[in-house]
Parts: sequence; C-alpha cells; structure tokens
Amino acid sequence: MHFFKHLGTITNHRHKVIGICFKLGIGRQGLFHDLSKYSPTEFISGIKYYQGNCSPNAKEREIFGYSKAWLHHKGRNKHHFEYWVDINSETKLYEPVKMPLRYLKEMFADRVAASKIYKKKKYKDSDPYEYYLSRESGLKMHPDTAKTLESWLIMLKEKSEKFTFKYIKDFKEEDYGTDSSKMSNL
Repeated sequence: MHFFKHLGTITNHRHKVIGICFKLGIGRQGLFHDLSKYSPTEFISGIKYYQGNCSPNAKEREIFGYSKAWLHHKGRNKHHFEYWVDINSETKLYEPVKMPLRYLKEMFADRVAASKIYKKKKYKDSDPYEYYLSRESGLKMHPDTAKTLESWLIMLKEKSEKFTFKYIKDFKEEDYGTDSSKMSNL
C-alpha cells in the first residue's frame, strides 16, 4: 500500500519547503505550502500513481495524457508559474504573467525541496537548476520571472546554499526582473 509512502513523501517535502521558506523570509507563507496535496483529488491520485522517485502526476499523465491531480494542484497553488497565465487583453491569447515575488521565492523553495526529496543522499546544489533546464520551464514563464528564478538556481549551483538563501531573503521587489548581470558579479 502506497498510502504511507505517499503521505511521508508529501509531508517530508512540505517540511523541507517550510524550513527553506523561513530562511527566505517567507516562513508564514511556507506553513500553507501544498496543503491541497492532502485533498481527495490530489491525495488519492498520489497513492494510486506513487513511484517514489518522481511525482505521481507523471505516471497519471503517462496513462491518461493529463493529470487530474496536477490540474487541481496548479490551479490552487500560486507558487507554480502555471497558475500565473491569463488572457492578454491586447493579443487575446493566454500568456504568462509576472509572478509576485513572494510566490517566486516559494517556487524556488519548492524546487530545492523537491530535488532533495527525490535525489535523497545524491542531491547536489546543481540538481534544481538541471531540472529547470530539462523541463524548459523558462520558456513558459514570464521573462522577468524566468530570468530571476534562473539566476537564483545558478547562484545555488555556483555558490553555497547559505549564500543563496540570504541573497534571496534580502532580494527586493525593485530588483525583480532587472538585468541579471548584477547577480552574476556576486
């Protein structure tokens, strides 16, 4: 029965995100991270398609061509860039919207925590960046969101976790979306 394994995975992930969120200065927000994973729509799919080394949504998507749990999840959790898509009033097309900074910070925490949960002892600070590149996520996000997230993931890869977390904690709204060359000089 995958009930306890799935429950353990999502709970451990949440706890890691909460810890990182406190280090990023958004601790209160971290306390509410991924609560929808305990809802019947997401939890039952998580048990049914549990794999242990990656999201159960991937298996559900492989079987049905979509994941009902993921559609539920991304529509309720603002730390996913997919939540931030709306119709552009000029083009009348669905386009990415710049994420508010606090949700971008939570997305960073989510990616680091997920890499640690799935990689376990093999985790390296380069893993969240490699995952980002493998999914071509930056092509689907608002350019300012992608630029900032990518610079933080590179910083994590090249500097220490402690350095990167402090940098993000001190990161201000006015720096969001600016030229990332400033960050590369750190």
